[in-house]
Amino acid sequence: MDEMLLQYFKKITDEEKALLKGHTDIQKGIYTSQKEFVVDNAKLLQKGHLIEIRPHTRFAHFPKHRHNYVELVYMCCGTTTHIINDTEQIVLNEGDLLFLNQSATQEILPAGRDDIAVNFIILPEFFDRALSMVERDHVLRNFLISTLSNDHSQLPYLHFPAKNILTIQNLIENMLWTLVNKKPGTNTINQITMGLIFMNLSVFAESMLPNQTGSYEQDLIFRILKYIETHYKNGTLTDICAELRLPDYYVSRLLKKYTDHTFKELLQQQRLQQAVYLLSQTTLSVNHIMEAVGYNNSSFFYRIFRKKYGCSPKDYREGKPFPACNNLL
Repeated sequence: MDEMLLQYFKKITDEEKALLKGHTDIQKGIYTSQKEFVVDNAKLLQKGHLIEIRPHTRFAHFPKHRHNYVELVYMCCGTTTHIINDTEQIVLNEGDLLFLNQSATQEILPAGRDDIAVNFIILPEFFDRALSMVERDHVLRNFLISTLSNDHSQLPYLHFPAKNILTIQNLIENMLWTLVNKKPGTNTINQITMGLIFMNLSVFAESMLPNQTGSYEQDLIFRILKYIETHYKNGTLTDICAELRLPDYYVSRLLKKYTDHTFKELLQQQRLQQAVYLLSQTTLSVNHIMEAVGYNNSSFFYRIFRKKYGCSPKDYREGKPFPACNNLL
């Protein structure tokens, strides 16, 4: 990272000065007014802004919390240890990226003076442009969609050890400079930059997964979700287990652990997502779409579609004013 930028983020904040003087806890009032510890974007974002940055608070344990926005943690130097959803311990090293959606809980162990992480506070609508830039059948795109629609069937977080991907490091640094300098009229630039970051992550994702237990499991989840994305019509748990050479009980447990859903539920989510895409982007009949996504029972298809979106496929296509029909998949 550019040395001037790094020195900017190394500055001791007022909250950190209090900690160094003997205070043992972070100042919760900076982050939320709620009894439950949900970090509030209204506390951290300037009015009318979709994205902001702030350095992670060092020298103290950051207790378990959630966010009402999307958080991107970028590790400038050193390390930080994050506990996600009470079970997953992730160590971020220099150059790493960690995306957390609104459903993920996070706890952070104390960081030292040279452990510099930057938190991006991002409202979901900031990702509108990035969404259009990412390949449709990709885990990253589904993460964005689940974030935009408040649908928690996908992974609650994504971790990328990206230190050696120079293009990603350059894009992140460019965005940091833009946000630090606070020049007006840069929102579109930042949105496009984020889209380019996602495009590069989608290309280099597999090469960024190191041989650690947590990353091994995340790699498996990526492969399972990718299988579902490309085999939604005829995919089965038996087939993906055979491909991975793993027992079905292990894959089922892994999916439940990381997504809180079964293979069958995720497959159905993908089928409905594809159905919505075809309804909005093609003139195929509803029956053709139903068969194209893997259903041969129209009653069942109509029932689960209405349960998910609150309207029929026909009404969804015609944009009838059912509230749930406006959900973004």
